[in-house]
Amino acid sequence: MFATFGYGVLLLTFLMALYSIGASLFGYFRKDQKWVESARLSMLLTFPMLSLVSASLIYLLVTGNFNVKFVYEVTNRAMPLYLKITSWWGGQAGSLLFWSWLMSAFATAVTFRKWARDREFLPWVVIVCSVTMVFFMGLSIFFENPFETFWQTMDGQIVPALFRPTNAIPFTAPDGQGLNPLLRHPGMIIHPPMLYLGFVSFVIPFAFAIAALATGRTDDRWIRITRRWALWAWLFLSLGLVLGGRWAYDVLGWGGYWGWDPVEIAAFMPWLSGTAFLHSVMIQEKRGLLKHWSMILIILTYCLVIFGTFLTRSGVLSSVHAFAQSAIGPSFFTFIFVTFVISVALLLWRWADLKSENQMTSMLSREALFLLNNLLFISILVICFWGVIFPLISELATGQKVTVGPPFYERATGPLFATLVLLMGIAPLSAWGHSTIKTLGKAVWKPLVAATLAMAGVVTYFLLNRSIINDYFPYALIGFFVVIFSAFVTLYEFWRAANARAHAQNENIFLALWRLAGRNRRRYGGYTIHLGVVLMAIGIIGIEMFQTSTQRTMKIGESMEIAGYTIRYDSLAQFEHTDGRWVTRAEVSVFRDGKFLGTLAPRYDLYPDGQPMTIPGVRSTVVDDLYVLLVNWEGVNAQVAPFKVYHNPLVNWLWFGAIIFIFGTLVAAWPDKDPESVAVSARKPRETVPAGITD
Repeated sequence: MFATFGYGVLLLTFLMALYSIGASLFGYFRKDQKWVESARLSMLLTFPMLSLVSASLIYLLVTGNFNVKFVYEVTNRAMPLYLKITSWWGGQAGSLLFWSWLMSAFATAVTFRKWARDREFLPWVVIVCSVTMVFFMGLSIFFENPFETFWQTMDGQIVPALFRPTNAIPFTAPDGQGLNPLLRHPGMIIHPPMLYLGFVSFVIPFAFAIAALATGRTDDRWIRITRRWALWAWLFLSLGLVLGGRWAYDVLGWGGYWGWDPVEIAAFMPWLSGTAFLHSVMIQEKRGLLKHWSMILIILTYCLVIFGTFLTRSGVLSSVHAFAQSAIGPSFFTFIFVTFVISVALLLWRWADLKSENQMTSMLSREALFLLNNLLFISILVICFWGVIFPLISELATGQKVTVGPPFYERATGPLFATLVLLMGIAPLSAWGHSTIKTLGKAVWKPLVAATLAMAGVVTYFLLNRSIINDYFPYALIGFFVVIFSAFVTLYEFWRAANARAHAQNENIFLALWRLAGRNRRRYGGYTIHLGVVLMAIGIIGIEMFQTSTQRTMKIGESMEIAGYTIRYDSLAQFEHTDGRWVTRAEVSVFRDGKFLGTLAPRYDLYPDGQPMTIPGVRSTVVDDLYVLLVNWEGVNAQVAPFKVYHNPLVNWLWFGAIIFIFGTLVAAWPDKDPESVAVSARKPRETVPAGITD
């Protein structure tokens, strides 16, 4: 009953979204606001209706209705309640419905805003949001129905409802297959929703951009309306990527956080274009420049969001992150193509109207450096895009699969990322409008001296610990200098502004900094983000350039050494867990310089369906991680066990930096008390405000 009810409401919601598209178009071209309002109200109803659909599916998942194909594929009776609920987005059909539900929530939220000043935008925002919902609901209705049931033919054959003969009867399996063990990690419970939230959030700025192009209102009003939406979208997408990295580090058992997997890159590409978009709109608001860039980047981001979803769900990629082969690929490709063509056509139509209000007069000005920043982001994006699609093109052309591995991405993007971090340090010291080498030199010399002194300490450490020096040492020194310089610039900017206000207002320097951040959250939130990126970069340099590993089969009581640590194999236990999986758990003792540091317990879990899962034992400090794996376990002799050990220097700076990064994004995205006044003052020249006190 719930399956029939859920599918019926889904079909009704699909028709309602189609109506909102038609009513919006009719109302816009007939200049009839009643039709537009009817379309808005129709779209508002999609959220409660899709909530009913989602509640029906969750009920089926929780109660273990194995007559439903999707429930059978992603749950079983042994799974705890929270996993049964989160399995909603653990499979193909459920994840598409989850996408639609989130889209309806965001579409509802945006239509609740006051439209008095922007009435002409409304029909086009409704159209874009509804078209996106119609597409994803259509996939659920026609290709990946989460409510499809099993039926049994007279000869005992089990078939889906779509292929059942007239004499078939409903069939309910005694138990389900259960969720993939890799998806049971807490990071994977949160990781997909964060990515989906980021994807869906970017639809709103895109909708307003299309509305601006369609109506000819090409000033920066659409940007001011959607600034917070873009920041929150970027926050969610960033969280999704970080959580995915943590999941990979904890569960996949290869000692790393990022493997340049095609599906990882599919989520990373819209983050790159979205980051460039956020920088571009800042220049448009401040200086009236880069209007074409802003439009191109938000169109690109939307298309990459759909493209990333296509890559994950079409089955064209082989990845631990990807879903199984599916028939939805052609539909995704068609939708991306049509959307891109229409968007570009609108952009070309309004190209002349997007002319910049000012000219770029200095190659060292802040807006020029921001433009260079965007070019670097797009260059990285092009490399990532080519690396993902080249194997597909090669297979189509030659019939042979070609793999593009991490070395290609690391060599091609490494110098670009280093340049980005360097620009992150230089750009805040340049002035809006005009800057010279002399003025930039005056601003940069203090952080540069501090960075040089700090680097002297880094070099001294390496000279005292020559055993860790390897072939990557020269590149690591360059990387450390760049990130240390950028860190000192960011800290210097905090200090300079707070010190100026403290003297001007006779305040404590910490109170001055707090009030400065409160008055300009966007600026100081951005600086905090930069600081987080610097800390993350330290962790990336550490693990990428100084990671070491070793592998050995040991008898109980034997030891192995790595990076000054001694790991002794103490014991091994095997037992059956309450959820049916068979757990093999080793215990190893860790020593350094003869001192006992603790015990680690790497595991090898084997689930009833034969799927294995390798859980590392990790000893974490500020300096490094010791990452121990029980690998290739065959269960032959408990007295002998194979271990693989990674030494990951500075990796925890990556996770700590990610926390600072997310905090900075929250600060930047937090609503101002009077957003309209802030938007009006955003275009004031820098020279009219005391330096270091506001902006």
